[in-house]
Parts: sequence; C-alpha cells; structure tokens
Amino acid sequence: VQLQASGGGLVQAGGSLRLSCAASGFASDYQTVAWFRQAPGKEREGVSCIRSGSNGPMYADSVKGRFTISRDNAKNTMYLQMNSLKPEDTAVYYCAVRFNRVLAYMCLDPSSYVSWGQGTLVTVSS
Repeated sequence: VQLQASGGGLVQAGGSLRLSCAASGFASDYQTVAWFRQAPGKEREGVSCIRSGSNGPMYADSVKGRFTISRDNAKNTMYLQMNSLKPEDTAVYYCAVRFNRVLAYMCLDPSSYVSWGQGTLVTVSS
C-alpha cells in the first residue's frame, strides 16, 4: 500500500485547508481510512476515520464541527477538509488505511494501522 498525503501549508487562525491522500490500488478495497496528526513533542492522535458500512465518520472531540473527512473511491483519494483552524491544530497530518473494517474503538487508535502516508505539515498561525 502506498499513500501520498498533500495539501498542508501555513494558514492563519480561522482559515481553511483541505488535505488529500492518494492511495495505490483500489480505494474501495480499504474498509477503514483515517487521518491522524502529531504535534511536536506529542503522541500521534486520531483525528477522523471512516469505517465502511458504519453509521458515519468518527471525529476527535477537538475537531468536531470543524473538520470533515470524505473519500472518493473513483479517484482513489481521501480528504480532510479543515475549517476554523486553530493554532493548536498545528501538526504533521498522516493518512492511514486498513483493508478490513476495524471495531469502532480501534478506528482512531494509531496502533490499529500499519499502512501510513508520509505526512503533510499544517501550521496555523495566531
């Protein structure tokens, strides 16, 4: 599995960015897709994920109402639309996938994934 994340950059607080993650193979084969982030000196944390067949995406409390995850299987790409960005959103953002559908409690747990993109840096200035 090869994942290529892009779309990061420098943005002022309150601004928006859209991250993309292009996947090798057929995106529809990935039953679980997710975004994570890691700020300097902190552990990697789950941001959002989608499990095929579930009721809807899952989000970390810190991003609910501001971030939206989506996927376009025809383009083999997943996205993370980030609005109302805050300085505390500054981090390297990673995409991750799994071929199987994980249990809900595993969806935002980084240890559930072995296939990762290279990361894209998001910097939010105050």
